Amino acid sequence: MAYRWQPRPDPGLEPELAPVFGDQVAAETWLAQHFEELVDLGVRSVSLVEGDRVVYGPMSLSE
Repeated sequence: MAYRWQPRPDPGLEPELAPVFGDQVAAETWLAQHFEELVDLGVRSVSLVEGDRVVYGPMSLSE
């Protein structure tokens, strides 16, 4: 299954800002690297999703 981040309030982020990952570690690493960029774009929280299953979240991006 593929992992992806589901942002809130804007689920329509550009594809390069919401890529699909082969595993949970890769998804979490990407989020750590792009955290500030997502906040600057107005994303307030994210949920990690595997297929149709929510792994965890929503998780606030507030500092």
